[in-house]
Amino acid sequence: MTIRVVLVDDQEMIRTGLRMMLESRPEITVVGEAGDGEEALALLESVAADVVLMDIRMPRLDGVAATRRIREQADVPQVLVLTTFDLDEYAYDALRAGAGGFLLKDAPLEEIAQAIGHVHAGEAIVAPSTTRRLLDHVLAPGGAADGAPRLPDPRLELLTPREREVLLEVARGHSNAEIAQRLVLAEGTVKIHVGRILTKLDLRDRVQAVVLAYESWLLRPGPEDPGDAHTT
Repeated sequence: MTIRVVLVDDQEMIRTGLRMMLESRPEITVVGEAGDGEEALALLESVAADVVLMDIRMPRLDGVAATRRIREQADVPQVLVLTTFDLDEYAYDALRAGAGGFLLKDAPLEEIAQAIGHVHAGEAIVAPSTTRRLLDHVLAPGGAADGAPRLPDPRLELLTPREREVLLEVARGHSNAEIAQRLVLAEGTVKIHVGRILTKLDLRDRVQAVVLAYESWLLRPGPEDPGDAHTT
């Protein structure tokens, strides 16, 4: 079964290049293209897609607003944000809007293809090291998203000690298999814990769990976190 992908970018050259690269992969089929968020929303009404590769800065309706509107609907495709800006606060806004992660446009084909697979499966954060650098940048004191002092989210009190451990590992960008190895658990048990965490915290997916962990300072930005060395 192939993964159906829609490309959204205001530059036709970017879309053409992505289509040529992705259609060389047998597991991926590009089913449509759009030049901005408005076109993407209209296209998705008539085309079934599994993953949307979404540019951030576009005319009429940007990638953040388009992502939010896509993810508000039921039975919708996952969104993978592509940006030319390595530390772009707009990419952070897209994560909060429901994107499954983000990648740089100059990422190698293999990395983009793997990211599409991860987002489609909903199992892992895309490019955890890149996402981690973004969160470090925008949530550190003085960062673009810095505002009122961050306090622990009261919903965290609903978690058991083991669930908090699992949440920390998720926030560090580890897959279920890696978490199982690090915490000496069965992978199926980790999957159950992750599901309970998302339910208790009323979160859509793992990326939102990561954002919450950072915003509540359960995991603080910066290299001091012991899990940072493991993230690649």
